[in-house]
Amino acid sequence: MRIVTYKRITAFSELHPDSEISLNFWYHTVTKKNWENLNDLRLDFNKVDYVGNHRFVFNIKGNDYRLVAIISFNAKKVYIRFIGTHADYDKIKEIENI
Repeated sequence: MRIVTYKRITAFSELHPDSEISLNFWYHTVTKKNWENLNDLRLDFNKVDYVGNHRFVFNIKGNDYRLVAIISFNAKKVYIRFIGTHADYDKIKEIENI
């Protein structure tokens, strides 16, 4: 899969250095995969949540942080839409539209 918005990972890691290892693990795992559907995705990230409108929520660093990404299985692309603390994630009103 190709991650289109990698700059969000580096920017967030600079603000939250304790997230860097977990985000880099997520990044390297995703870029090595060629998922066809949610079932394939769950083989690597069994706790990923699908929240609608092609958005998937990943727990990062033991659920300290959340990452929301749009995944286009056909195009093999991943667009990072949000990285934040669990508390920041809980404030999002329409997760399927971010």
